[in-house]
Amino acid sequence: MLNVLGACPLDCPDTCSWIVSVDDGKAVKMRGNPEHPYTRGALCVKVNRYLEHAAAGDRILHPLRRTGPKGSGQFERISWDEALEEISVRLRGIIDEFGGEAIWPYNGTGSLGYLQGCEGVAGRRFWNVLGASKHWLNICSSAGNSGLTLANGTPGGMDPEDFAHAKLILLWGTNTLTSGHHLWKFIQDARAQGAHVVAIDPIRTRTADQADEHLAIRPGTDAALALGLLNVVVAEGAVDKEYVESFTSGWDDFSAEIAKYPVEVAAEITGIPADVIHNLGTRLAHTRPTAIRATMGIQRHAGGGTAMRTIAAIPAVTGDWRRQGGGVAYSTSGHVKLTIDTRDDLLDKPVRTLTMTRLASDLEKVKCLWVYGANPVGSTSDSERIRQGLLRDDLFTVVMEQFPTDTVDYADIVLPATMQIEHMDLHAGYGHMYLLWNEPAVAPPGECLSTTETFRRLAAHMGLDEPSLHASDLELAEDLLKGDHPSLQGITVDRLRKEGWVRMNYPEPFVPFAEGFPTSTGRMRFPSAGKAYVPPSWLSDASPYPLTLITPAAHTFLNTTFGNNPELLRRAKDPAVLVNAADAASRGLAAGQRVRIHNDRGGFEAVVEISDRVAPGVVASPKGRWPKLSGGSNPNAVVQEKDADLGRGALYHDNRVEISPA
Repeated sequence: MLNVLGACPLDCPDTCSWIVSVDDGKAVKMRGNPEHPYTRGALCVKVNRYLEHAAAGDRILHPLRRTGPKGSGQFERISWDEALEEISVRLRGIIDEFGGEAIWPYNGTGSLGYLQGCEGVAGRRFWNVLGASKHWLNICSSAGNSGLTLANGTPGGMDPEDFAHAKLILLWGTNTLTSGHHLWKFIQDARAQGAHVVAIDPIRTRTADQADEHLAIRPGTDAALALGLLNVVVAEGAVDKEYVESFTSGWDDFSAEIAKYPVEVAAEITGIPADVIHNLGTRLAHTRPTAIRATMGIQRHAGGGTAMRTIAAIPAVTGDWRRQGGGVAYSTSGHVKLTIDTRDDLLDKPVRTLTMTRLASDLEKVKCLWVYGANPVGSTSDSERIRQGLLRDDLFTVVMEQFPTDTVDYADIVLPATMQIEHMDLHAGYGHMYLLWNEPAVAPPGECLSTTETFRRLAAHMGLDEPSLHASDLELAEDLLKGDHPSLQGITVDRLRKEGWVRMNYPEPFVPFAEGFPTSTGRMRFPSAGKAYVPPSWLSDASPYPLTLITPAAHTFLNTTFGNNPELLRRAKDPAVLVNAADAASRGLAAGQRVRIHNDRGGFEAVVEISDRVAPGVVASPKGRWPKLSGGSNPNAVVQEKDADLGRGALYHDNRVEISPA
């Protein structure tokens, strides 16, 4: 029996280290690596089925060419040579007639690998040689990243392992036990030492059930709550004046902004009782250190970037940024200093950037859509318009995939893609401080190829002789680690392949902003006057639809990955929508009734679950369902194609709907 060290590639902050046991060339067991300080031997309910998923009967194993109408999912098997030839001819023709910018390489978070996935912008060198449009991957975290960068100079914050040292923990817009459950062990360590845990979430999630308090905030009003809490901190005389004076800028304007949000005002905006805000504000004022965990759900509304910027101000006011166990943990990606050389010098001229969440509108600008690591028909805003765009006869669509997703059904050519146990990759968690190596454990099934190998073969077939297009995976990995940043000192590919994971060279304890910030002045930048709270669209825009829909992560799917797994589908049961009893009664809805959730963009069907887990006026239906396995649509049919205030972030939790009997 051979044990192979690897890493989970999926869009989760935990980026687990795993061990695959191989017997006679077959992967027979996968388990979390007990030696990894964050994984600690455990995988999630989803990834525990990864080997079963990789061996599933609906796996795409060979190149395919469309035979039926677009959207029909009708294909014939072809050879790799046939696929590469047809692709080469079509790409050359598009470039000759319309220019390279008519090609849109649409890469998603199906893998967060630095070789095979989106973190290293896989394939970008190839696209630069062709002069293709660039792609802005903004679905997941861009609004929050932008807000934190405005405040702190980086989206990177505290080391999540230091939650074990906190005395007050705010789980703000994050369902830890579903999306990144490994943090819970460090929260438990803190609770054993007397820490108080508060969940701030529009839904009473499974994490909120385990917290000491749950604050049922109105969606998208988080910055107003932060200001209300800080109003109490100021009133309690708990401002760390030394830290504010030494390491921040803009305090006078920001303190005036805080004064506009006494608890009564914050309560009116957020829907949280004033006494609850006051009590938590008092606890925040006098509890050191306080750790705040805020993940991507918190910034998926019109004011999402500002919300993260204002929340980042809390530990600056209290001085928690100077303490181990204090601060904000959103994403540790800002601390990852790998060298990503996409070779923009290969472009003949500057090219436009097309935005992921604007696919419905911008698809008309291109003649080729190349989808990899993504399932936009199942995952992207305004999905009904995306479907219509994909039906165009003059659009050449190529999809690199492992399974027959809804997006695959619209492809002209489908290329079979490897899964994580079958290729080489380098990873960095965005919820911890480790680099991880993924060594292939087994040979790819059928004719599946990795992302890097697919682009190498296509470059060769098209006669592109630029050497960087033909670099091996090991050469690409060496390039990533060649930087001279101190955090990478002593970390080599050989070491990673041998050890499986290495902590980046940051101090322990790691308190990144104890003595300043990576901004041009070395100071944290408080929001300026009038810039500390941006209302969500549902609150500020007139709409004929009375309910606010949020689409949280499902416990059994990761985005749309595993959305076709029979056992996980069984556990997930039918698509459901959580509805408060008052909203159900006013519409004559009964528990278990099939309904249509809709607005002027489209609709989807689900079964009513009457629950006090959501407040009146708020409904929730988890994301991740494949439309074709869920009645033909999912919640993205009602999501507006509109940008957040910063980073062009997505608005998945900021949509007005109505519910009617199906």
